Order: sequence, then C-alpha cells, then structure tokens
Amino acid sequence: MRTDLISAFRNTIAQRAVVGPFCKTEDPAMIESLGHAGMDFVILDCEHGPSDNSTLGGLIRAAELSHTLPVVRVGGIEAIGRALDQGALGVQIPHISTADAAAEAIRHARFAPAGERGVCRYVRAARYGTQDRFDYFREANEALVILQVEGKQGLENLDAILDVPGFDILFLGVYDLSQSLGHTGEVNHPEVLDALHTVAEKCRAKHRTAGTFVEGVERARAMAALGLHYLCYSVDVGIFADAAADIVRQIRV
Repeated sequence: MRTDLISAFRNTIAQRAVVGPFCKTEDPAMIESLGHAGMDFVILDCEHGPSDNSTLGGLIRAAELSHTLPVVRVGGIEAIGRALDQGALGVQIPHISTADAAAEAIRHARFAPAGERGVCRYVRAARYGTQDRFDYFREANEALVILQVEGKQGLENLDAILDVPGFDILFLGVYDLSQSLGHTGEVNHPEVLDALHTVAEKCRAKHRTAGTFVEGVERARAMAALGLHYLCYSVDVGIFADAAADIVRQIRV
C-alpha cells in the first residue's frame, strides 16, 4: 500500500493541483480525519511543530490508514533518514539556497546508487526487518523529496537548483521569503508575488513540479492557475480554530 500511495499521488499531481495542510497536532485522530476529508497529503511538521521521533510513527500510520500521503518537514538534513525510517513517504527539506545544498539533501534521502542514506532495515519503513531487504531499498527510493526555497539566495540560485537531479517538487516558502526580502509577513507584497510567478515560469520551462503555502481558497485557486500544483494549505490547528471561531460568531449573532 505504501508504494501505491506514492504512485497515486504522482499520478494525481500530474493532472491537477493537490492540497494538504501543515500539521502541528500530535493527535493521530486529527491526521486520520484530514485524510477522510479528502486531503491529498499532510505535512507532519518537525521544523516548527512539536512532533519528534517518538510520536511521528503514529501520525504516519494515521495518514496511511486514511489513504493520504504522509510528508514530513524535517528540521534539517540530519533528520531526513530518521523520518524515512519511520515510514514517511515524502520529506520536505527547508532552507535550500544552493545547488550543493539541494544535492546534499537528496543524498541523505536516497539509498545507493542514488544517494548515501544511512542503511538500517530494522525500522518501521521496512516492517521492522521482515520485508525483503532488496525490495525495501528499491521501494524506499520512491519516496518524494521536496525542496524548500525560502530566501533571496535561493531565488538567485533557482536555475542551478532546478538542474539538480533527483528531487520531485520545489516549494517556495512565502513567509520566510517575505522576511528575506525585507517585508516580513507581507505575503501579498509585489516582490513576493513576482517571486511566485518566477518560480512557476522557471519550473514550467524545466518540467519541474512547484508548490507554495496558501491561506484561503481564492489564493489556492490563483496559485493553481499559475501552475503551482503542490498547495500547502494553512495549518491544521489554524483551520480548526478558524472553524470554531466562525461557529461562535454565527451563534452569537
């Protein structure tokens, strides 16, 4: 089922935009409910969220159970292998600014000959050693690698990053980018919007899949129309809080 989830995700994103939230909850029920709601993927956030190696496996199981792709945003390249060992079907690596950094991240995410990921088959992803080792090594290299470009340096090196082989999606982090451009939090600033257009155009020219963070349905639709098909839609706890606040407002009319 694990490789089936990856294949289905690849087929879907080739045809239409996919949507999924960043997740800061440590409750598997929340993750499972997002899958049953129809989200294409969830990003289990180990950079800005509370999850660590002790809770990650349960969240990944919940995503798989509800047939949604579990992606883990790692805190750095040293955590890539641990996330994949736990069964992540995609890893999202922040703060990629150069082609060398992109290549290093990919090496940490792939077994040889595609990379140099640390080898241990007694992990959840390999059914705790019960899966044929060679099947595991081959299937593990199907996991998605998503590179986050988030600053001016990354934009300046965008062409070189896009030429690095072995990754699946380039994600533009608009909040960190707004800070790097001197407009912290102004994700609708003209310079940020120009960057989004540039990423979309360059990725389209090089047949690369691109994505970004969106808040609100209209922004999501606009980014999809621009050609950014990996839509990371808000954050699970924020979605829940907004829905709860809307209920309160309507009842207290």
